[in-house]
Amino acid sequence: MYPNRLADLRDEAELTQEELSKVIGGSRVNISNWETGKETPNINRVNLLANYFNVSLDYIFRLTNDKSVKDIENCPIDRQVVGKRLRSFRKSNNLTLKNLADELNTTPSTLCAYEAGKTLLLTSFALQICQRHKVSMDWLYGKKN
Repeated sequence: MYPNRLADLRDEAELTQEELSKVIGGSRVNISNWETGKETPNINRVNLLANYFNVSLDYIFRLTNDKSVKDIENCPIDRQVVGKRLRSFRKSNNLTLKNLADELNTTPSTLCAYEAGKTLLLTSFALQICQRHKVSMDWLYGKKN
């Protein structure tokens, strides 16, 4: 997972948890819980962290050890883009909504809402997809092509 990576980034920047919480909004307790793995931050917060530290989502989530951000956009997360990419991923892997829903322990209707861009894909679901299927978190969330 990513907990120690976040603490390492914060330490490299010589920031306290309190200081980092002010940068991205939230509380010191949130930062502490993310660093210890007690909670998973929503993707918008992780995106703020990635942009602030100038690293990729893949790096934060330990999907790569490469800190490089070449070809990665410093942009907000767009639900519509995420939905289209989730659908593209699912279809290119010959997964039905039910197959993927079962894999993520959710419902097909929930996945439908993600794919339609009605709601934003949960960080924990995205992480499972990326780890199991070797997909880039940055690609899935529209930060790279």
